[in-house]
Amino acid sequence: MSEVLFPGRFRDLADYYATGRPAYPTLLARRVANLVGLNGTQVVLDLGTGPGFLALDYHPFAARVIAVDPEAEMLRVARRNAAQAGKDIEFIQGSSNDLGPQFGRLRLVTIGRAFHWMDRPRTLEALDALIEPGGAVALFQEAYPVVPANDWYPSFQAILGYYGAEDPARVRTHHNENHETVLLDSAFSHLERIAVLEPRQTSVEHLVDRALSFGSTWQGRPGSRLKDMALEIRGALVPYARDGLVQEVLEGIALIARRLGEAG
Repeated sequence: MSEVLFPGRFRDLADYYATGRPAYPTLLARRVANLVGLNGTQVVLDLGTGPGFLALDYHPFAARVIAVDPEAEMLRVARRNAAQAGKDIEFIQGSSNDLGPQFGRLRLVTIGRAFHWMDRPRTLEALDALIEPGGAVALFQEAYPVVPANDWYPSFQAILGYYGAEDPARVRTHHNENHETVLLDSAFSHLERIAVLEPRQTSVEHLVDRALSFGSTWQGRPGSRLKDMALEIRGALVPYARDGLVQEVLEGIALIARRLGEAG
């Protein structure tokens, strides 16, 4: 069985994830649900659920949502988020290594910012046995388009890059092949991309938490400069904040992969 890379890496990040990481635009979930034919009678699996954002997004479109994550602290936060939203989601501690018939037949498997941690070809092979005809794998990410509202973002990223320069996971998670290449070489080789841009106002403190949610920047390591980084982030955001809020335009992106001949 393949190992889980850097077990415990996200243990201390769960609360920062919940408050700092941006949820995807609501419209994005609706667009993907329509494309893959979710009709409220099927099962959605959110693999690497983290704080449960995607599991919550797809709950209205499914009869059952299963959310899997290897980190117990992430699941604690995800369960709390689901309870606050009044959503009944089945949470399971596990990883892509545990995929099997116990999950039943799936219409959609969502993966947000987690595919790079997995043995990608093996994961897709396992999902091919679980996803029903016409079903899909959808990979999600966010981007920050070059618009005036995102003028703060280059400084934010530069600080993250500085504090994450010695992240021990960098070598292990670097892939020579991008996700598209891996998908094109799998059973799910019909690819489509959907993007939704959404203007938002985000508090400075939420953006600080966003920075702290990246395991690359501190990892709870001795000598990591957590407080220093938070101070630098706050300072970098001062020119862009009004009443403690920063304008941003978030681009939510879904890469939908289906089998050839099943994309109607």
